[in-house]
Amino acid sequence: MKRTLYTIIFFIACVPLVKAQQRPQYTQYIFNNYLLNPALSGIENYTDVKAGYRSQWTGLEGAPVTGYLSINAPIGKNFIQGDATAFPASGGVNPSSRLYTQQYQAAEPHHGIGLTIVSDKTGPITQTNIDATYAYHLGLTERLNLAVGVSAGFSHNVLNTSQITTADPSDPIFNNLDNNQWKPDLGIGIWAYSSDYFIGVSAQQILPQNLYITSKTNAYQNKTVPHYFLTGGFKVFLSDDVTLIPSVLFKYIKPVPTTYDINMKLSFQDKLWIGGSYRHNDSYAALVGINLSSFVNLGYSYDFTTSALNTVSNGTHEIVIGILLNNRYKVSSAQHTF
Repeated sequence: MKRTLYTIIFFIACVPLVKAQQRPQYTQYIFNNYLLNPALSGIENYTDVKAGYRSQWTGLEGAPVTGYLSINAPIGKNFIQGDATAFPASGGVNPSSRLYTQQYQAAEPHHGIGLTIVSDKTGPITQTNIDATYAYHLGLTERLNLAVGVSAGFSHNVLNTSQITTADPSDPIFNNLDNNQWKPDLGIGIWAYSSDYFIGVSAQQILPQNLYITSKTNAYQNKTVPHYFLTGGFKVFLSDDVTLIPSVLFKYIKPVPTTYDINMKLSFQDKLWIGGSYRHNDSYAALVGINLSSFVNLGYSYDFTTSALNTVSNGTHEIVIGILLNNRYKVSSAQHTF
């Protein structure tokens, strides 16, 4: 049964009209938009480290499993040593509060750098992306910043042929497999942000590459395609320290139909947040997060599958841990991201 499923997954991946994306998806994108947009490199004035693990469609053999590590930090003397929104050493005003928004000023112009390592395994296919990122942040007005970023690196693609069986072992398609490849990877992004709203546009995997099948007549059957993302969100103050943050993420991956996620996050001061998410024609999700200290925070989500896979899937688990290094202002939650 296991080999049969892997075979099905492999051949579906080779079909040009398959309704699936080639890069992993995340339920807690609001917790780490940096994974989707390199323009967020160095957006906070501390070194932001996050590690995540996602087990999709648990109970289904060969279902996607994703792990990642990301780190990014600002560069720039003015920003690191005290920008216009710097907190005092004790932590200062809760960045989710109405008072913080009233006092907000755009951050000083600065650079940001970072690194992402993402490994995604689906059946016999494992893809690992290693990308360095860079961004420049500029104040457009007294309260609005614009950041432009780029990511560049490599994608390592491995196909475990020992997990594939076919009715015809002499199938010629397997004579042209290159099952261990390194390919260049490139992405770009733009991010506009203020104290109470953000909007971003980004593209990943913008250099299409042929994978696995090296025959010129079959190359079109397994080719990477660009992934485009549009996201935005804003704050609604329910009280001085309770904030509702609606956000949306649109994904366009040709030839897949455009899809979207709708997310609602309810933040209680800078200590705790809960939320819910809807992914079009796929799932509903419950989310919760806690800022344990000025050094570590934690997020968890569970997806309830609504697609046809709900008959064989036990849902999706995703956990993210965040570390705030060099956090000289001792803030326990992000100042510039939501």
